[in-house]
Amino acid sequence: MLEVKQVASLIEQHILDAGFPIEPTGLYGPARYILNAGGKRIRPCLALMCANLFTDNPTPQIPVALAMEVFHNFTLVHDDIMDKAPVRRGLQTVHEKWNIHTGILSGDVMMIQSYKLLCQADAAYLVQLLNMFNTTAMQVCEGQQLDMDFETRVDVNLQEYINMITNKTSVLLGASMYCGAIAAGAGEIDANLLYKAGLELGVSFQIQDDVLDAYGDEIKFGKKPGGDIVQQKKTFLILKALEKASPPDKQTLIDVYHSKSTNEAEKITKMLQLFDKYQIKAEAELLMQTYYDSAIVALQKVSVPEANKRPLYELVTSLFGRSH
Repeated sequence: MLEVKQVASLIEQHILDAGFPIEPTGLYGPARYILNAGGKRIRPCLALMCANLFTDNPTPQIPVALAMEVFHNFTLVHDDIMDKAPVRRGLQTVHEKWNIHTGILSGDVMMIQSYKLLCQADAAYLVQLLNMFNTTAMQVCEGQQLDMDFETRVDVNLQEYINMITNKTSVLLGASMYCGAIAAGAGEIDANLLYKAGLELGVSFQIQDDVLDAYGDEIKFGKKPGGDIVQQKKTFLILKALEKASPPDKQTLIDVYHSKSTNEAEKITKMLQLFDKYQIKAEAELLMQTYYDSAIVALQKVSVPEANKRPLYELVTSLFGRSH
């Protein structure tokens, strides 16, 4: 079995082999730029490690793994445009460095390229892979639309939020694990268990992301803290705070969160004070652990020797800062 560092190294070695030509530079340059900007490479690493569970040589599945990373980065380019985000991974976002039109078109070509990469898989598995990928792509769009819809609603509940982040974030993690396994010849039962693990990990990861957006260090996190608050996004933090707060504090939360006139720094400070008052960060961390534990249970049911799963467990625990 390949170790975590070996898998990560393979992905980095091939990330620029994703098939983007040089010309026109205005189209393909931004795609190479965001792929070169780093990131944890969670999705391609998960795909390749799940492939490795079912084959001693997962190298032929590298294009499938790269498809997941290219698609993920396409969504980031478009998300940043919609969020008006200036920074991604500590660098200027694509639309800030170039312009919005370039960001839209370069994102589009990245999405198309992800399909071209996926189609390099063994033809025997292509229908399964494309069915999963098509469903996932639509769900990601649905999740993004719900995320935007929630910005102007004051009645979003926690279950709606979980459904939204499942579509926006979790399904691509699940698809990465499923597609890596299927491309390597896994049976449907094992592939579905890996998909379930990815879904649960994705929810845990997104809640962690919510916490980091509010409390994280800009240098380590690569984004300016408080962005979700400024954008009036419905995160676990605000929804749980609304659920727990006294009537006066609930009204304050609503007023401050939806205020257009409050200074951004002041708005973030007020919201964090109310989150702290009701121990919302601790609530988030508890739910993160619940979903993480559920993912580990699904991984344990996959019918390969536990010893062969060790590198996958190591990757997951390192990414989420937990132990299983």
